[in-house]
Amino acid sequence: MTDPRRVTVISTVLNEGEAIRRLLDSLVAQTRRPDEVVIVDGGSRDNTVAVIETYAERLPLRVLVEPGANISRGRNVAIAAATSEVIASVDAGVWLESGWLEKLTEPFESANLEPTHSPFAIRVSARSPQAVAGFFVPDPQTTFELAMGATVLPTLAEVNPATFLPSSRSVAFTKTAWAAAGGYPEWLDYCEDLIFDFRLQEVAGPFGWAPAAVAHFRPRGSLAAFYKQYYRYARGDGKADLWRKRHAIRYATYLAALPGLLALALLHSPAWLLALLAGAAVYCRTPYRRLRPHLAGLAPRARLAALLLVPVIRVVGDVAKMLGYPAGWLWRLRNWSRAEIHWRQEKSELRVS
Repeated sequence: MTDPRRVTVISTVLNEGEAIRRLLDSLVAQTRRPDEVVIVDGGSRDNTVAVIETYAERLPLRVLVEPGANISRGRNVAIAAATSEVIASVDAGVWLESGWLEKLTEPFESANLEPTHSPFAIRVSARSPQAVAGFFVPDPQTTFELAMGATVLPTLAEVNPATFLPSSRSVAFTKTAWAAAGGYPEWLDYCEDLIFDFRLQEVAGPFGWAPAAVAHFRPRGSLAAFYKQYYRYARGDGKADLWRKRHAIRYATYLAALPGLLALALLHSPAWLLALLAGAAVYCRTPYRRLRPHLAGLAPRARLAALLLVPVIRVVGDVAKMLGYPAGWLWRLRNWSRAEIHWRQEKSELRVS
């Protein structure tokens, strides 16, 4: 039986090496210390496990090695091994503000947690959240990373707590809700946290909101790394059948609207280029608004580079998505007989009461 008064922080790692110290140092500095830290290593070939084990005297730490485990499998193994009812999930490549765990778990403190003899560990008051969304912000180290963060990541002011789906780099939930939701989908290598979010909402209701529980992470540092990341995200969308409308709009924009406007500008009137420029301005408006507060601190050359990088990053990301999405759907069609990929049709009979 898990203890409803304790909190376990879980994470998965692979070939993090010395970089894992950022996360571990920030866990040591938490105002609300974790009662347990469970980290699953997916089979690192470097010194990751050795580095983590040097923190054994400063953190209540357990390291489990699961060679070949993907992120979902690693998280499920860590949560299954946890001795706490409240689970806080974080990614290896982040550092946490000192109040992260305290703010993330505050909504659970007033929960009516009662031990039961049911298949799950506790019963939780229906008025208390079973999952809490934290927030995350970019931690750019270069001009490129600054432009990247502004282009792809929302600011706190843009978030609607009622519809926000948290990344598993900053989220907490009860072990009961995790079990009822069926855990993280191990058949998915990317977008797994979105499917888990949907299932959590189904079985446990809306996420609580903890905007002060902030994790910092570095955006991708090159166009090649960004392209690879977004190709994989879109491939995951295709595998899981996510965001059909969004992807359809993107294809329509690049394969129909854009060629149409160019044809009109060449064959009819250059004035049509104004419509094209207006569309590009609207498309980049939000990233430029996010970038504006940071421009004053940049040298003129870096400021110009950041401004020019925004539309480039936009286009590269869109191309990656347009190529990754059909690759994911091809995988989905080839694996159509697998029951787990039809997750929308799987309605859990379990509910957190």
